[in-house]
Amino acid sequence: MHLNRFLLTAALPFALIACSGDDSAQQRTSGPVTGGEEAMVSAAHPLAVEAGLDVLRQGGDAVDAAIAVQMVLGLVEPQSSGIAGGAFMVRYDAQSGTVTVYDGRETAPAAVTEDYWLDENGEPLAYLDAWQSGQSTGAPGAVAMLAMAHEEHGRLDWSAGFEAGIELAEEGFPLSGRTSSMAARVAQISQLSRQEPARSYFYDEEGNAHPEGFIRTNPGYAETLRAVAADWRNFYTGEIAQDIIATASRDPRGGLLTLEDLAGYEPVRREAICVPYRVYRVCSAPPPSSGAVAVGAILTLLEGYEMSAFGPDTVEGWHLFIEASRLAYADRDQYVGDPAFADVPVQGLLDHAYLTERRRLISVDRAIPAVRHGTPPGAPEVIADTTPDSPGTTHYSIRDTFGNVVSMTTTVESIFGNNRMTQGGFLLNNQLTDFAFVPRDADGRTHPNAPASGKRPRSSMSPTIVLDAEGDFLIATGSPGGNSIIAYTAKTLVAMLDWGMTPQEAAALPNVVARGDVVSIESGFDAELLEGLRALGHQIRGEQGENSGIHLIRLNADGMLEGGADPRRDGVAGRP
Repeated sequence: MHLNRFLLTAALPFALIACSGDDSAQQRTSGPVTGGEEAMVSAAHPLAVEAGLDVLRQGGDAVDAAIAVQMVLGLVEPQSSGIAGGAFMVRYDAQSGTVTVYDGRETAPAAVTEDYWLDENGEPLAYLDAWQSGQSTGAPGAVAMLAMAHEEHGRLDWSAGFEAGIELAEEGFPLSGRTSSMAARVAQISQLSRQEPARSYFYDEEGNAHPEGFIRTNPGYAETLRAVAADWRNFYTGEIAQDIIATASRDPRGGLLTLEDLAGYEPVRREAICVPYRVYRVCSAPPPSSGAVAVGAILTLLEGYEMSAFGPDTVEGWHLFIEASRLAYADRDQYVGDPAFADVPVQGLLDHAYLTERRRLISVDRAIPAVRHGTPPGAPEVIADTTPDSPGTTHYSIRDTFGNVVSMTTTVESIFGNNRMTQGGFLLNNQLTDFAFVPRDADGRTHPNAPASGKRPRSSMSPTIVLDAEGDFLIATGSPGGNSIIAYTAKTLVAMLDWGMTPQEAAALPNVVARGDVVSIESGFDAELLEGLRALGHQIRGEQGENSGIHLIRLNADGMLEGGADPRRDGVAGRP
């Protein structure tokens, strides 16, 4: 791990840390990476990238590397990732050409009912009250999901993925500016600054967030990783499980999670949904993720246009992207939930004839005045839900030396999860706030994303792998960002497949998110394009930041790997 080098350079900006030092470090860069090597890791922190690369150097599968990346991100990027969160992994197998999804989404405790987020008067709780409660924590699935994927594809011992995380937790690592600034940002409203051990972990005695470059150790996390490295089941039973329950049970609003809920958690292997787009196949996760359904719908709607003729410097190109996004989000909000509990019309939502009819709503010279959901084949009668999901999420893409690929999005939900830290040095998730706060309408119709015992909340996570015309790997992409993940991911696909951009250019391209009738456009977007979109009737909410964290890998026309890392975060792309 070259730990001493990172400690010696802790006071330097992260861009310098990522590029300084020995030969292996000099192959990592915050810009695009191009070379003949077969393997690559793109993730949200240079230490996590180095951990994944080290596993690949040992001959590990992309799944082995994903374990190492996850364990380090849970330490160095706790505002976005953690072992007490959930994840969706999409894996491409180079030998068979198959794409498999591993679902590690959290599940609701057995005692949860439909009225979970309603107060004593039948009114939905304020989001802040729900987020900062023990009630928001679901049974975490990331560890069990990684164990399932490792059992099927791992080439190294399970414990190999924990070595870097243990070393960094014991010997220390420099806090990133992003972690420090986010701790300062939530200090006045969160349990992070009020409850131990989180308070002393993130803040000094005066209550100020520890600064960027502060060397942080986490011996509790090291002990947790040792126990999980010995047997992944130790996370769901015994002392670690008891620690999770005790932390979730604290006031305010102690949760309903039990030891039985943890011990009974099961990940799910699912068939990927692959949507044709021009000569490509775009594969992502099915419900309860809305990635394949929503991203697939956006692309299918756009397939009716020659998008390559309308590039990122045109009003027409962005107008079409916006309108396709609005239509896809409307259907996603209406119909997607956990398929074990709700009738989700997946085939209907992606039906070519249905989306062709939806495309007729798009005009090239004016915005759709008000977007509503459609009625795809097989659609049940349900109510819409526009519950926001928060940006405490991270994404990474990995290709190993055997040609296997992992695209994985993992989350603790909001910033620092529910802000409660266990004695074992990790934060809990607040994933249950992804359920609909208003579960039914006045006529008693229940939304497919209403809370229920053992149910998985709807997710926007969209880990995606693109295959070329021969069925070979071409692109791995994805992003954090709450429900904006769908737009961020779709943007990268249009940018690379239609607009000829490199991965780094696609990641850096300004974000445009159109959910409903208001379009959010990132600051730095071209002023003339903004005015052109307004002239078409779009309601633009511009000049704001977007919380993407796109990390992607592409095999270019020369057969070489290119990586891209979102400049909005601390990430890098690198190769062994």
